[in-house]
Amino acid sequence: MPDQDAAACDHTGGHREDRVSEHILVADDDPKQAALVRLYLERDGFEVTVVSDGREALRSAHRRRPALIVLDVMMPEVDGLEVCRQLGGDDGIPIVLLTARSTENDILLGLYLGADDYVTKPYSPRELVARIRTVLRRTRTIRVSEDAAIELGTLRIDPERHEIRLAGERIDVTPVEFDVLTALAERPGRVLSRRQLLEHIHGGAGFLTERTVDSHIMNLRRKIEIDPRRPSLLLTVYGVGYKLAEPTAWEAADHVAP
Repeated sequence: MPDQDAAACDHTGGHREDRVSEHILVADDDPKQAALVRLYLERDGFEVTVVSDGREALRSAHRRRPALIVLDVMMPEVDGLEVCRQLGGDDGIPIVLLTARSTENDILLGLYLGADDYVTKPYSPRELVARIRTVLRRTRTIRVSEDAAIELGTLRIDPERHEIRLAGERIDVTPVEFDVLTALAERPGRVLSRRQLLEHIHGGAGFLTERTVDSHIMNLRRKIEIDPRRPSLLLTVYGVGYKLAEPTAWEAADHVAP
């Protein structure tokens, strides 16, 4: 019974008082599923708006910016990926995608367009709430000290402004890409495994997969490498993970990828 499950959701250990005013926009054309998601989120202390198509999701988000959007990929009028393109990404609204297991390409494209996480159908509403909490916690938290800009050759990462510059030019990245590059930049030359990068992004929650890390690395290479097919800055150590090149390589990077 949904009511019994939702009551169980009250005892997941969340701190409701921290999230009472946070507004979640749910965009899903399945009215029963949307109502169940609303029930769980409201029981967990969120304010919820539900819409049934992508066009209304865009209108609603522009009328009132939500703290996060739960976004079904397959919707009428405007699909979820187009909504993600318009609202996600650098300085955008955090997004959790709802998608079918058979649409892996949609997942990868959604992450490329700026989604922060995804849940495959059928899913547990409690798992969805947990992922929403994780994404919100990550987007609220700055994990560095006050004087904290990281400089590596011509690469500069400013966590306070959530800004990355290479050779003086701003690089637009998603929140997850920012976390990945920051983790590597804090340890130049040191290899981090995919699992270590996942822990840095999600605080050890382990909701994303190692394949997802590869997708974000690929996207970052498109943005910072002159030739993403032959990376010289963001390097793969086969069988181990990824690392950033030493500062001398970044000094040579006097321009950015087109």
